[in-house]
Amino acid sequence: MDTTPHNLATLFEQLGLASEHDRIEAFIADHPLADGQKIHEAPFWNEAQSAFLRNALVQDADWAVEVDELAVRLSK
Repeated sequence: MDTTPHNLATLFEQLGLASEHDRIEAFIADHPLADGQKIHEAPFWNEAQSAFLRNALVQDADWAVEVDELAVRLSK
C-alpha cells in the first residue's frame, strides 16, 4: 500500500524530476501546455511519464488530484 503523501513535490519525484520548490516552479514556467492540450500529450514527457499521468487520470488514481493541479498550473 502506498502511504506516500501526495503533493506536487512527491508527484515530481514519481515522475523522476527534481522536487525542490524552485525546480518545480521553474519546470512549470518552462513547460506550458498548448491550449486544449491534455497533460499526458505534452511533448516534454517521456513515454513512462506520459503513461503514469494518463493512467492517474483515467483510473482516477491516488495521484489524480495532483496531476490535475499540475495540468492547471501548466495551462496558465
